[in-house]
Amino acid sequence: MVEKTIQKFGASEVFTFPCPAKLNLFLYINGRREDGYHELQTLFQFLDFGDDLSISLREDGKIQLTPAMPDIPLESNLIYRAAKLLQQKTQTKFGANLHLNKRLPMGGGVGGGSSDAATTLVALNLLWQTGLSLEELAQLGLQLGADVPIFVHGKSAFAEGVGEKLQFCEPLEKWYVVLKPKVSISTAVVFQHPDLPRNTPKRSMIECLSRDYENDCEKIVKNHYSEVEEMLNWLIQYAPARLTGTGACVFAEFDTQKSAELVFQTKPKSYDGFVAQGQNLSPLHQLINQLKQQRNLL
Repeated sequence: MVEKTIQKFGASEVFTFPCPAKLNLFLYINGRREDGYHELQTLFQFLDFGDDLSISLREDGKIQLTPAMPDIPLESNLIYRAAKLLQQKTQTKFGANLHLNKRLPMGGGVGGGSSDAATTLVALNLLWQTGLSLEELAQLGLQLGADVPIFVHGKSAFAEGVGEKLQFCEPLEKWYVVLKPKVSISTAVVFQHPDLPRNTPKRSMIECLSRDYENDCEKIVKNHYSEVEEMLNWLIQYAPARLTGTGACVFAEFDTQKSAELVFQTKPKSYDGFVAQGQNLSPLHQLINQLKQQRNLL
């Protein structure tokens, strides 16, 4: 096993994998269940922008992660936990050096931590040649967070239930201006808010995709975070704009890169953000497919 893997992926090679951002293009809250969780309907799409995770193989079984994050102990870091989970599940003798280039804001609603964890699982499954299916990796990922499986599967999806029921789909791959307010928003606080709408009718995927997109959490977040409201009011001058998930990031959609870039260039200097295109196949999976072709692993 060790010899086969080293032949396919050399121990001295460094591979860099994308950890793409995601947007919730819409989010509807259909009701609250007896267990306190909410029934929802949402549409996930990936972006061609995100963190990068560089990986080289180790033959001693050790997992090393850089840079250290002062506020997060190593054992609590989702990347480290994902690598250890896969190690334990597959009993591989391999380890890895992992280095994260962090671009995505924490607490922004664009899936940074979940995407990092999913990339760790998918990339190490390839490099270690541990042979788990995407479904098996998604089940591992679910232990790390509710959004990790969507990043593992790597396809745009309509999600229902508490987010676990997925139907893959292909919404338009528009261009987006994404802005990040300097606030951190607790998903739990938003979902516990007494004024959160919880009665949006359930609709079929086709009906949801064909309607104007909205986010049921947006009003609550705007009422409590003036910076979110300010950014949305600025964006909506130029194009349809919404909150992603429970925030804090907001986004506006455009038909072309040029039109998105022009608006981004006029933003107030105090606004942080980026321009990216929607991707129905995750950039991670695009790269994985290329590597499999190059190494004759298809």
